[in-house]
Amino acid sequence: MKIAVNTRLLLHNKLEGIGYFTLKILEKVVKNHPEVEFVFYFDRKYDKSFVFAENVTPVVIPCPTRHPILWYIYFEWLLPYYMKRDKVDMFFSPDGYMPRKPKVPTLNTFHDINYEYNPKYISNLFHRHYYLNFFPKFAKNSTHLITVSNYSKRDLMEFYDVTENKIDVVYNAANELYYVVSEKEREITKQRLTNGKDFFYFVGAIHKRKNLINLFKAFDLFKLKTGSETKLVIIGSKRSWKGEIEDAFNQMIFRKYVIFTGRLEASEINLIANSALALTFVSQFEGFGIPIVEAFAAGCPVITSNTTSMPEVGGDAALYCDPYLPQSIADAMEKIWLSPQLREELIEKGFEQNKKFSWDKSAEKLWNSIEKTLSRG
Repeated sequence: MKIAVNTRLLLHNKLEGIGYFTLKILEKVVKNHPEVEFVFYFDRKYDKSFVFAENVTPVVIPCPTRHPILWYIYFEWLLPYYMKRDKVDMFFSPDGYMPRKPKVPTLNTFHDINYEYNPKYISNLFHRHYYLNFFPKFAKNSTHLITVSNYSKRDLMEFYDVTENKIDVVYNAANELYYVVSEKEREITKQRLTNGKDFFYFVGAIHKRKNLINLFKAFDLFKLKTGSETKLVIIGSKRSWKGEIEDAFNQMIFRKYVIFTGRLEASEINLIANSALALTFVSQFEGFGIPIVEAFAAGCPVITSNTTSMPEVGGDAALYCDPYLPQSIADAMEKIWLSPQLREELIEKGFEQNKKFSWDKSAEKLWNSIEKTLSRG
């Protein structure tokens, strides 16, 4: 049997959330099934580390998928040609993109459909048009689907009228570089980052739906009430910084207590998570929310939103707030700051909650979905 895989997001030293999902789940499935030949389709030169085993054949389709015109050419014309040439038996896409009219059984992945709730989350008009017009067709024309939370599964059923038995939930899991470090390492990190001051941290894309505007407002409210020296660390590239987010930051009373690190490697973020009072991940919308489980793995308390998938991922191990109310976020920060006992309780619950998510479990579920796809094709 020969399975084609869309591996265009396996980019060396540039793995984002979906890219990491692709990496970890394929590593497990490929090695667990040496009897299957996997054809990895890349859209540019690939790193040899992504060829995990002898049963992987890498193929470069020379059309880097950087914008909607190239997406169309790649997935509608080039990819079908290569799959026909290579005589594959099915196609798996970990990132939602696929040919609209696939000639083989297709297993596709929808991580979320946030663009359906608020299309303006996608600022580029051409990208927005592509998502709103093509992704409903991708959902309809896939043989089978996987998604990363029950919340996202319900969305697919509601928005795209996909039947429940056509969708499986395959969870994300924490990056394996997140773990508990020594007290000495925590002290060194804290001293280097904030001159020894307590801090909350956020990690993710600097994007409107990540809700940094309300996080900044909440931090001001927290500082005004407590008078503490606590700082706020923001980890992520300033991709969508200009405009409302930058304006909200410039209006802060306590902006000098905010530290921007830029994009960091997972090993560095792990040290920060270990050293923080809590993660403040108060996004407006998430299909899963990987920073939550990564904070759990690092022994860090989590403040997160009471919306979309986040209560499903956080369980009883997180402190929840209304992401649309800065005072609600500030109240959660104050509770963490005031109560070391609450922090310890959340840390212990976080370790337990994190056991529900592992790449081994997810790989098993993915393989079950592959078998369903083949049986229906």
